[in-house]
Amino acid sequence: VKGCVSSSEATTRQLLAYGIPVCDLNDIVDYLPVYIDGCDEIDGNFCMIKGGGGALTREKIVAQASEKFVCIADESKVVKQLGAFPLPLEVIPMAVSSVSRAVEDLGGRPVVRDFITDNGNNIIDVHGLQIKEPQLLENAINKIPGVVTCGIFANRGADVLLVASEAGIKVTKPKKSFFSSRKAK
Repeated sequence: VKGCVSSSEATTRQLLAYGIPVCDLNDIVDYLPVYIDGCDEIDGNFCMIKGGGGALTREKIVAQASEKFVCIADESKVVKQLGAFPLPLEVIPMAVSSVSRAVEDLGGRPVVRDFITDNGNNIIDVHGLQIKEPQLLENAINKIPGVVTCGIFANRGADVLLVASEAGIKVTKPKKSFFSSRKAK
């Protein structure tokens, strides 16, 4: 299969307009060699917050299916600790109120975004979280009934980070080896 896999309907339309073939992830037999995307925040271990554009579930699926995840960001996205950017959650519509109450119990302030995802779900942006242990919080939020997924990418973070600044492009790899090769056998 030659082409790319897109993580949103809007991106698919743009790719097709440029004549770039788009494949369905289900048609990929083995794995994707590389996934390239941006982030809303990224820390020194390459844990990220993604989903500011509302495609977090599809982004997480494509990232998990990829051998390498290359994140491209400007230097303003690199942070010591995640949480300044509101944490997006994709939520099944009937669970918006119950999920909102659950994230309040975690210390967050939920705000329902006026947006429907490509999957037909709502987005709750959670403000005020200081994310000291991204992997633990990702796992905890993903267990809340009604959450499709949260925008923390700690279980599958980036493998390579390209940071753009006025000085140029800097290529870095994670400080800690949290992530292993994703290549399917």
